[in-house]
Amino acid sequence: MTNKSTICILDDEPIVGDRLKPELEEDGYEVEIFTSSAAAIKRVEEQCFDIFITDLMMEGVDGMGFLEKVKECCPGSAVIMITGYATIESARESFIRGAYDFIAKPFRLDEIRAAVKKARKRVRR
Repeated sequence: MTNKSTICILDDEPIVGDRLKPELEEDGYEVEIFTSSAAAIKRVEEQCFDIFITDLMMEGVDGMGFLEKVKECCPGSAVIMITGYATIESARESFIRGAYDFIAKPFRLDEIRAAVKKARKRVRR
């Protein structure tokens, strides 16, 4: 059993996972990336991650649907929503449904790192 925090990244744009995975692994996290919401949901049904980072707008199950699935299967996990379509309404809806944080694209790596660090502290309590 590993003591590292685990992170699941879901974004239909492969560049997002390709950019975040090495940076977060360098910070000591175990990271899995998905570009398909169906594949990510299947994985959530098999294993809970400490932290989920998901895009809001995707084909198939969108970020809100994925957030609901995570909260159903892994209620102790933190979900960070990222989106290129940030609005007050989408942020509010994310928080109402249980998101831990909401970050607009394009984001800076330090924004994601800070959100993950805060989420890790919350999950580890």
